[in-house]
Amino acid sequence: MLTLFYAPGACSMAAHIVLEEAGEQYQAQRMDLAKGEQRTPEYMNIHPLGRVPALKLDDGSPLTENTAILPYLGKRFGLWPTDLIKEAQALSIVGFFASSVHPAHGHIGRPARYTEDASAFPGIQAMGKKSFHEHLKQIDAMYARREWLSDKYSVLDPYAFVFYNWGVKRELPMGELKNYAALKDRMLQRPAVERVVADEGVKL
Repeated sequence: MLTLFYAPGACSMAAHIVLEEAGEQYQAQRMDLAKGEQRTPEYMNIHPLGRVPALKLDDGSPLTENTAILPYLGKRFGLWPTDLIKEAQALSIVGFFASSVHPAHGHIGRPARYTEDASAFPGIQAMGKKSFHEHLKQIDAMYARREWLSDKYSVLDPYAFVFYNWGVKRELPMGELKNYAALKDRMLQRPAVERVVADEGVKL
C-alpha cells in the first residue's frame, strides 16, 4: 500500500488529490510542520531534506519530490499522457512548477533560506511576491481556451490548483485570472478534490 506524507495546504496537496482520484486504498500520514515532525530522525530517513511530500511505495522504499511523485502516480493511475510529445510537455510543466513557481513563493514565506541578513528579508519577499504573481499569470494563460493542461484531466491540474490556493492565501487578485479561477471552480466540483480540501482545511 502507498503511504503519502503530507501537510495541510502544502504542495503535497497535489499528490493527495491524485491518490483520492485514483480510488485505490492508501495511507495518508499528516505531518505537523509547525511542531517539527518533518525533522524527526524517522522522517529524515524517508525525506533527508525534511519536507513534504514523500511517498512510501508498496515495497517500503521512499520517493520524494513532486517531479518524481506526480509522474509516478500519474502513470500508475492513468492520469498522465501516453503520447511521447504530450509526456514531454507534461514534464516541462512539472519542471516549471517545481523550479520556478514554487521557489518564487518560497521567497515570500522563507526568506531566511536565501540570506542571513534579516534586513534584506522585505526586499526578498517583495520580489518573491512579484515573481510568484507573474508566474500565476503565466498559468492563467496556459488555461486559456482549455479545461485541462493536457488533453484530459491529469496530475498537472491538481499541481496548478495548489498554486491557486497559495495565491489566495497571499491575497493576490486571483479573481482577475479568469482562466485560472475557472480551473479552480472545475477542481472544486470533483468529489476527490472536495474531500482533500475538507481534510486539509483549505479555504477558497
